[in-house]
Amino acid sequence: MSRPERGRDLPLRADPRALAWEILRRVEEGGAYADALLGHTLRTNKLERRDHALLTRLVYGTLAWQGYLDHIIAVFCRRPPAQLDVPVRTMLRLALFQISLLSRIPAFAAVSTAVELAKRFRGGAAAGLVNAVLRRAVAGWQDVSFPSRQDDPIGHLSARLSHPRWLVERWVAQFGVDETEALLRADNEPAPTVARLNRLRSELGRLLDELRGAREAELCSYSPVAIRIGDGGGSEAVPAYAAGLFSLQGEASQVVSFLVDPQPGERVLDACAAPGGKATHMAELMDNRGEIVAVDINARGIERLRRLARRLGLSIVRPTVTDVLTWHPGEALFDRVLVDAPCSGLGTLREHPEIKWKRKPEDIAARANLQRQLLLRAADWVRPGGILVYATCTIAAEENDDVLTWFVAQRPAFAVDDPRPSLPPGVHGLIGSDHVLRTFPQRHGLDGFFAARLKAHR
Repeated sequence: MSRPERGRDLPLRADPRALAWEILRRVEEGGAYADALLGHTLRTNKLERRDHALLTRLVYGTLAWQGYLDHIIAVFCRRPPAQLDVPVRTMLRLALFQISLLSRIPAFAAVSTAVELAKRFRGGAAAGLVNAVLRRAVAGWQDVSFPSRQDDPIGHLSARLSHPRWLVERWVAQFGVDETEALLRADNEPAPTVARLNRLRSELGRLLDELRGAREAELCSYSPVAIRIGDGGGSEAVPAYAAGLFSLQGEASQVVSFLVDPQPGERVLDACAAPGGKATHMAELMDNRGEIVAVDINARGIERLRRLARRLGLSIVRPTVTDVLTWHPGEALFDRVLVDAPCSGLGTLREHPEIKWKRKPEDIAARANLQRQLLLRAADWVRPGGILVYATCTIAAEENDDVLTWFVAQRPAFAVDDPRPSLPPGVHGLIGSDHVLRTFPQRHGLDGFFAARLKAHR
């Protein structure tokens, strides 16, 4: 089989559809995460802003709607999607996403591009299959039937709104059919790009004006230092970013740092700190006075934290690569400890859609067990009268309420503390009657987060 001509191959390197296909293949073949691959691709390929936005939409949209797209592929392909080679399966998904869910891309263009990619990257072996399936799909995808919402609501929501059946079953039991449908729809929408003001280097109004000079920008509803950036492509290229005037961090994630409420001069532990969003936010809230010990087992994540702190001009963050479960911090206790625990990530499907296809039911129980161990360990390092905050980015009750209830039973010296007196006014509505923070995509337009603030009795 002859290799493609080098000259013919090179123009496709900057084509957003070709780049999206490469990312999708690597996500499925190697278990990589789309945001990391996308970030690397955008840094190494010079794309116009429009192509930058298209590439991002193609990657996240195809992953989010994967189950729905596979349902359609199964109708028009002689082999089930699971039996297709990964390059072919991901190419069909990518093309069908454009055909069925992106109104601005003509169907003929999506088919033509997919066939051309098959010719150039697969030596033409898959071009016939890709062409046949997509042409049949163009003619009939709108007539594809799905399970009945009335007779099989789980099957309907799973296939039509593209979530694994086991996950839909869990959420229907937790929220009911109607709210689960709203949740699934919200999950499939792209997550907004949110800037977090570095209040040590700028002011909210000034940063808002500077960002509006490059793109649409507006204040967020909950965090008082958050700005939503429209068409977030290339946000890191904005001069204000290089100057350390802002970071990119989801709004719900920002709220957790306000829950910790670190004060200037205090000694704070971030027990699961990588990649550093909350540690650096807390340092800003502390006016860069005091000490934040930032611990994580992920060496790459800790290095990202170091770079982030340098860019923001923060000197009080002390990054440490170690396993919290075996780490010994010494005799000195901490005024505040944050356990932003590793979790299933099921609250972040808008920005990490591949998670729903990677996770299995047994993963939730395994993470809950780790979370309990981390909480017990971290509780030993809180001074009498100090604060312990437990946070996750999931909406699974086993990782949230169940872990909190278990911990309080194990450590009665800790009690859930009402955080509202120290929270910004806009956050009060996110706190329940039990004093716990819960956010949901379908209710608040935020990632799904859980956070409880516990106070150690003196």
